[in-house]
Amino acid sequence: MKPLKPIRISGREVLPLVEGGKGVSVSNGQSSGAWAACGGVGTFSGVNADFYDDQGRMIPQVYTGRTRRERHEELVAFAIQGGINQARIAHEMAGGEGRIHMNVLWEMGAAERILHGILEGARGLVHGVTCGAGMPYRVAEIAARYGVHYYPIVSSARAFRLLWKRAYHKFSDWLGGVVYEDPWLAGGHNGLSNVEDPRRPEPPFPRVKALRDEMRALGVGEVPIFMAGGVWRLDEWEDWLDNPELGPIAFQFGTRPLLTQESPISDAWKCKLLTLKEGDVFLNRFSPTGFYSSAVRNSFLEELRQRSERQVAYAPSAVGEHDTPFPVGARGRLVYLAAADKARADGWVAEGFTEALRTPDSTLIFVTPEKAEEIHRDQVECMGCLSACLFSNWAQNEAGTTGRKADPRSFCIQKTLQAISHAANPERQLMFAGHNAYRFASDPFYANGFVPTVAQLVARLETGA
Repeated sequence: MKPLKPIRISGREVLPLVEGGKGVSVSNGQSSGAWAACGGVGTFSGVNADFYDDQGRMIPQVYTGRTRRERHEELVAFAIQGGINQARIAHEMAGGEGRIHMNVLWEMGAAERILHGILEGARGLVHGVTCGAGMPYRVAEIAARYGVHYYPIVSSARAFRLLWKRAYHKFSDWLGGVVYEDPWLAGGHNGLSNVEDPRRPEPPFPRVKALRDEMRALGVGEVPIFMAGGVWRLDEWEDWLDNPELGPIAFQFGTRPLLTQESPISDAWKCKLLTLKEGDVFLNRFSPTGFYSSAVRNSFLEELRQRSERQVAYAPSAVGEHDTPFPVGARGRLVYLAAADKARADGWVAEGFTEALRTPDSTLIFVTPEKAEEIHRDQVECMGCLSACLFSNWAQNEAGTTGRKADPRSFCIQKTLQAISHAANPERQLMFAGHNAYRFASDPFYANGFVPTVAQLVARLETGA
């Protein structure tokens, strides 16, 4: 393989190897600091990061507010404190090597306030901010205010053009790079547009070339592009190196850093990664953000799938084919189903799925009493972790609501991501991963359950393998 040449990222020549940021305590100061210490770019998550006391013990994030807005303010305070804490850890571990970036989601609750709070409290410790999940117009202005480079995450040239023309052209000096995240292969939330088919992945080269062409037309043609999503070993991407059509390229790794000694995920999660088969990671649309996301097929997602399959349309009064009465709730209020759907609903009730829950789309889903209680409890305990949530109907506006019914077909993403990142059973929680995660099982580097240090992984990546 061609030798890797350093490129300039966030004001320094570094290896073109970037640790992808993974939210809610999965990429932290320890993992990102270790990556930077190897001469690359480490990325910790600024999404509800953990923080520790003077003895290094994690402080649990316990919410005591009586209202969602009160709990939202607690969440913001936790996020800022945790982000500052992780930035300090990463800075110390890096020892002055590499670069430290922070990853945030633009659609997380109070994204702008949290960005300001962390960058103010960790001045000089963070060199770049990567930001996606939405259209982060204001991230450029915020990053520039603190003398930090910004790295928008996009999945098309069109998305970057919109960001540039609306806001980024005013802060071009601080554009450190553009992260192209493959919407079919990357882990976590994906940027598939309404015109793209989730079942028909497109090759990344033409899309990245289109992005580079757009950047050149806008006068930022030498700014690096980070290729993210689907990158496992660099000898498979050798034709991208020193390619004049693509210009300066770095490679971002999100999934492989999960399986390192510095990775904070549980041993059970690491063991699960070593057992995955091709197809075990798939695109789904259960997220309360409304975005597609890529996660590991497990009992958590299987329950969500079955929940949505036990679904029928209803009408509040008899109309057309919806002429068959069906009682809903403790008071047995009548709604009207099609006769065939009434027979299906009766069958689900006989199987123990006795609770019919209304969705915003005038349908009913059928769940057990225990699951109905869990859904209701999670909706009531919402702390506003997203700017707008389909599951709880929270929104960070004056009304504090999206104005739509809460959707029981989704889930509390804050709850499950906090649980899995703090050692809950990975089979029963949402487990984000890139679509190449199945390669852990066949890659000889991980034979016999070997878990490398970050330094060993980076050295391996430099060889192309």
